[in-house]
Amino acid sequence: MNFRLWSLIHKWSSLICTLFLLLLCLTGLPLIFHEEIEHLAGAVTAPVMPADTPDLPMDRIVAAAQAQHPDKVVRYLIWDNDEHPHITLANMASSMTAPPDEYWFVALDSRSGAVLDEPNERGFMYLMLKLHTDLFVGLPGLLFMGFMGLLFALAIVSGAVLYHPFMRKLAFGSVRRQRTRLKWLDLHNLIGIVTIVWALVVGLTGSLNTLVMPLLGVWQGDQMAAMIAPYRNAPPLETTGSVQTALDTARRSVPDMEVRFVAFPGSLMSSPHHYTVFMRGNTPVTSRLLRPALIDAQTGELTDSRDMPWYMQALLISQPLHFGDYGGLSLKIVWALLDILTIIVLGSGLYLWWKKRGKRREELLDEATEGNA
Repeated sequence: MNFRLWSLIHKWSSLICTLFLLLLCLTGLPLIFHEEIEHLAGAVTAPVMPADTPDLPMDRIVAAAQAQHPDKVVRYLIWDNDEHPHITLANMASSMTAPPDEYWFVALDSRSGAVLDEPNERGFMYLMLKLHTDLFVGLPGLLFMGFMGLLFALAIVSGAVLYHPFMRKLAFGSVRRQRTRLKWLDLHNLIGIVTIVWALVVGLTGSLNTLVMPLLGVWQGDQMAAMIAPYRNAPPLETTGSVQTALDTARRSVPDMEVRFVAFPGSLMSSPHHYTVFMRGNTPVTSRLLRPALIDAQTGELTDSRDMPWYMQALLISQPLHFGDYGGLSLKIVWALLDILTIIVLGSGLYLWWKKRGKRREELLDEATEGNA
């Protein structure tokens, strides 16, 4: 093994990404518990009604959202019956072609059409999310943080390669306490090797999540383009049909799944001629996967429905895995503890580099002094 080469790889990959990884770990802690924090902060809930109260047709929900903001259009309707039953979240913007980060949310009661809230306050959790994802600079920030995640993965792999040569003369778990630097070196190696699998998974899934916009573009030019090919030369729509009809058609076409959200014609996630109804499964894993059903916006008939390609499925699975969002509160607590241990590994790595750098500076100073004597 080329020990010196692996040492250089570990040193520089770690140094370049450490400050950004510390930022990611610190902002990631509250994001792990974002649902619990939002609930404590008073997340909107639907009022109590008789259990058999039916939902209104979604066209009336859209009309209620439009009445609340006549200067905007509805681009998406979103449901999360696990966390927010009986609530429809309308994503609105000045136009269908407005940038994705231009949005206004309106939460409506699905049974009455009443506006319950407009949850658009960009407070603490929004700050944490933007720092964690793109540093407030959009796609360039996303890709940059993704690159930091790859450097982190390289630092983990190189650290694993170096672990045995460093620790071959010590029993596993040994922490030497003769000197402060030795103690922190052993703790750095021990915590690093114990958390290696988790850190590698979180680092790689985080990097994959930063590719959401490029992968979405690939999907639109690949599978989506094939699904809407018969409409390539169709004239623009003057009016659209019922969104409720589109939802009913999607549910009949994919009966073993439930609706997660619907994208309106002309929005980023749809075509100019379709409602795209995104369906999800009903198990912990399949509930994270989406299957688009394209419904003709005029006739209400199914145009096509396919499982998303492997790269989109990998992205959809990696998103909740990154935040430990598969096993409820208990798994989130485990994720948080591992996050704190990773902060210790990163901090101790910086400390060890700084001490070694200071020691080397002293040695060079001594050599220079002796040479001038």
